[in-house]
Parts: sequence; C-alpha cells; structure tokens
Amino acid sequence: MKIFIKNLATYFVLPMFTFAFFSCSQNKKTESAMTESQMYAKSAAFAAPLCPKIPKELTIHGDTRIDNYYWLNDRENPEVINYLNAENGYLDSVMGHLGGFRQKLFDEIVGRIKQTDESVPYKENGYWYYTRFVEGKEYPIYCRKKETMTAPEEIMIDVNELAKSYSFYNVGGLAVSPDNKILAYGEDTLSRRIYTIRFKNLETGEMLPDQLAGTTGGAVWANDNKTVFYTTKDASLRPFKVFKHKLGGDAKTDKLIWHESDETFTTFAYKTKSKKYLVIGSYQTVSTEYRVLEADNPDGNFRIIQPRQRDLEYSISHYGDKFYIRTNLDAKNFRLMETPENATTKENWKEVIPHRSDVLLEDMEIFKDYLVLSERIKGIINIRIRPWDGSPEHYIDFGEDAYVAYTSVNPEFETDSLRLSYTSMTTPSSVLAYNMRDRSLKVLKEQEVVGDFDKNNYQSERIYATARDGVKVPVTLVYRKNLFKKDGTAPLLLYGYGSYGGGMGPYFFRVRLSLLDRGFVFASAHNRGGEEMGRQWYEDGKLLKKKNTFFDFIDCAKYLLAEKYGDPKNLHAMGGSAGGLLMGAVVNYEPDLWKSVVAQVPFVDVVTTMLDESIPLTTGE
Repeated sequence: MKIFIKNLATYFVLPMFTFAFFSCSQNKKTESAMTESQMYAKSAAFAAPLCPKIPKELTIHGDTRIDNYYWLNDRENPEVINYLNAENGYLDSVMGHLGGFRQKLFDEIVGRIKQTDESVPYKENGYWYYTRFVEGKEYPIYCRKKETMTAPEEIMIDVNELAKSYSFYNVGGLAVSPDNKILAYGEDTLSRRIYTIRFKNLETGEMLPDQLAGTTGGAVWANDNKTVFYTTKDASLRPFKVFKHKLGGDAKTDKLIWHESDETFTTFAYKTKSKKYLVIGSYQTVSTEYRVLEADNPDGNFRIIQPRQRDLEYSISHYGDKFYIRTNLDAKNFRLMETPENATTKENWKEVIPHRSDVLLEDMEIFKDYLVLSERIKGIINIRIRPWDGSPEHYIDFGEDAYVAYTSVNPEFETDSLRLSYTSMTTPSSVLAYNMRDRSLKVLKEQEVVGDFDKNNYQSERIYATARDGVKVPVTLVYRKNLFKKDGTAPLLLYGYGSYGGGMGPYFFRVRLSLLDRGFVFASAHNRGGEEMGRQWYEDGKLLKKKNTFFDFIDCAKYLLAEKYGDPKNLHAMGGSAGGLLMGAVVNYEPDLWKSVVAQVPFVDVVTTMLDESIPLTTGE
C-alpha cells in the first residue's frame, strides 16, 4: 500500500496526474508500459529530502508546546527556499518518467476549453453587459451595448491591454455610475487580493486621476454620480474600514465612515436592489450587523438596523417601505421577517416565512411582483416563487434529483424573468431564464465542452451512507455509463470538505472527465461540518463534534465499497484546504483504506496557524 500526500509545492501539477497514474496501473496501461511494482521500485531509488527540526517554544494560556517546523513560516529564509527546491527536485526525479503522460493529460484538459467565448448578457439601467474572451488572449474583455444587443459594442476595459506591463494582473469589482458615464474597477498587480480602485470616463475613454489604494476592489456609487464608498484592508487582509470618496478629490482626505475595530468582524458595503439605500455590513462567524443610508443623501449619517448580538445573524433586503430580514432569531435554520423602514430593531420584526426544522432558508431575491426564496431541502437547493399578490406559490422543477441551482445576476426589479445558474454532476454550468408568470424554463447558455463530450454518456446518483452513529450521510457520485459495472472493480475517488458550513454541491467539473473516461467513479461525501442538511449539520461537525466530519467520510468510503461502487484495492481520497485537514485525519485513522490521498494545500497545522493573528482569515475563527 502506498500513500501519496501532495504538498503546496505540487498543488498545480499533480491532481489529475496522481489519479490517472493509478487508473492506468489498474488497467496495466501506461505511456512507458511499466508495471505498478516497477514504478514503485523506480520511485524508491531516490532519497526524499529530510526537513530539519528546529525546536520553537510557543506559550499561550499558560501552556508551552514545541513546534519543530515553525521555521518554515519564514518565506524569505533561504533555507526554507532551499528545502522547497529540494522537494520539487525530488518530485521531478520520482515522477519524471511519467512526464509524457502528464503532458498528454494537460493537453487533454486544455483541449476541452473553448478559447473564444462570451458570457450571457444581462440588462441593467438601460445597457446590456457581457464579458468575452478571445482565443490566444488570457484576460477578459468587458463590454456593453445600449438598449439592444444589436447596438454598437462599447468596450469598457480590455484587461489584455491593461495587463501588458505586469507579471500578474487581475481586475474585479466593476461598477458603473447611475448615469452610466463612469466605470469604477479594482486592479490587483501583486496577487494579494489588494486592489487599487481606478475610474474611467466611458464617454471619452479618459482615465480619471482618482486612485484608491489598499481596497477590496469594489466601489459603491451614491445616486449623485460622484460619491463612492469603498472598503480597505488591514495588515492581515481583513476588510476593516469604509471610506467615502468624492470624484476629483484627494484620496488622502477621504472621510472614514466606519471602522470595524473588532478583529473578529469583517466589514463590507453595497447598495440595495431598490437603489434607495447604501448599506454597510459587518459579520463574524456567529453575528452580523447592518447600517443604512439613503443613497440620495451620501453626506448623511448611517443608521443601524439591529445592533450586533452574539449568536444573532441576519441579512437585509429592501422593498417598498419595508426591510425584509433573513435571520436565525429563534430559528436555527433561519426564517424570513419584515419590518418598517424606520423601525428596524428586532422588537419590530414580523414573521413572513416561519422556521422549519427540515428546511434551511439560504437566500432571498426580491422583485416587484415576486419574492424568490432559496431553500435547502435534503441537501439540495430548491427555488421557491412566491407572488406578492397572494396567488399560488410554487417550486421550480429542474428535472434532476441532484443539482446545484442558485439565483444569478438579477439587477432588474420590474421583470417576470428570473436569471439562474444551474449545474449537476453531468450537466455543465448553465445560465437559465425562468418566467415566474408562465413557469417556462429556457436554457440561455450551457458551458461548451470542446471535443466529443456528450452528457448522456454519464450517470449521476444520489445515495445515503449510514455513519457509525446511525446518521444518514448524502453521497453524490458520477461515472461513465459504458465503463462502469457495479461489481466492485472500478477505481473510486471520494472527495470531501465538511467545514465552515460550506456545502459541496454536485457540480460539473470538466477536468473530472479525464478520470471518468478512464473508468473512475467520482463520489462527493456531504459529511457533517458542511451545511447541506441544515444548520444542525454544520454544528454537528465542529468544535467537540469535529470527529463526525472525519468518521462520516470514512464511513461513506466503506459504504461505497460494500455497495460495490469501487475496488477496495483502488480507493482514493481527495480534499483541499479544510478538506486537506480532513485528508490528514482520515489517512491517520485508516491508513490501510486508501491507495492514495491527495491533500490540496492542506490545513494541518491548526493550533499554530489559528493562534497567529498576523495570518489572513484566522482572527475571525
């Protein structure tokens, strides 16, 4: 039995290679026609580099512990770089004989990508907006057309031109002023998600002199077409301050509007869909807080909706003379409330949609004539259409049992058309238009997979494995119909995450086709720690119940083997980041269960990392 743990240095190289390596050994076919034992013998001829142990005492809360590898935190240390180079050299020496096969896989994967492509246009404030890519160019081109798609194209920004002077370049947070004349966008030239906001006159093509540094990239326009609100980051990359900027003014004199001084909170800003309010939000893992200001009065003072309280979470949407509030107030799986614009604290909240123990209310989207709710039922998002006039409500029927569906870009308020994103294990990412009045569903675009791909060649299943404590854990799997027999002979890859309440939906992933077309079964375990089965599912996989995440994954694997979905001698596991923590746990609990483990950027240094306040994203936890 061999276990391969993939570290950060090999993250971008090995995922497909590792799986295909074992798949080919299963079928006794490789580029070099080597047997599995010959491959292992060749690998054993090279000595793995040894990482030096340098003891470091770390003391907190009266407890002292030794971390022998703390010295690896110093990314500028030449010895750290030397060690990483040695690991990369070892990788090349061990895996080098499969270079031809790796290149074949790379070409195969890239060959499925459509090089010249265009997004589905959406309409906002009199313009159709879309993004297109041109073959041979790496970056997007952001465009719009006035009123109709037959109008002349206006290129707002061609990122290929902007990126020419940089080794790294990324654009985000595009926002057009209410009068459609000025574009604000963020540019990152460091690959640190720290953006400088720039402004462009869309009528003249002129770049304005205003530059706002150290931001999250997004600008929120007030209704006067000259005032924007933006968020900056602290040293740990936490968004913590909201500033107000007037076009033509010096950014150094921008007014600080909100400072989130609690390091466990993150702050952000946006405008309501009604365009009436500017919103500043603050959130942490178990608490949220919002402030609002009329967008017509950007020099006024923000007022609070409901002061923060521990274990009270809520989000807001505006409609008419009310705020609609999704909250966990006395509702573990959340419920929907409404409150008058000028009486917003929780004492004034009135219930619209009650709490349900078996349904997680995940999101809402408001239109002039409809309330659209996203509800997670038995692990799957269901889209519920509720007319404001009291006429019968309904759920959208997508025709599949296991899928991912969510509301997409819907800036228009007075419309019957709901824009949706949709995918499943066998259906590429799609953009749908659903008519909420006549209940018709139209596919606007399905992601093209170049080559001979036919989704009818693949089969998806949704099954439930029984965990050791009797809990039923959902598992979604996919395989190629003509290559799969339920007889326990197929190579099987089980993927997992199970943290932060983040659900792993049954997505389509075109890279995965290289596995399925070689006879693999791919399965995703929806283990506790995610939120697929409701808020309790998340809470039953954290803190002192964290072991449920690990045991669920192991028990799902054993269930799949018992049901003959895979070969016990050809079982593989994969997870990234917090899912990499899962990999570290399961490979220690059951080292003989797995033929290989792929730990992508694994989070396996939990105690040291979470106690280091200088590292981004840790302070909130």
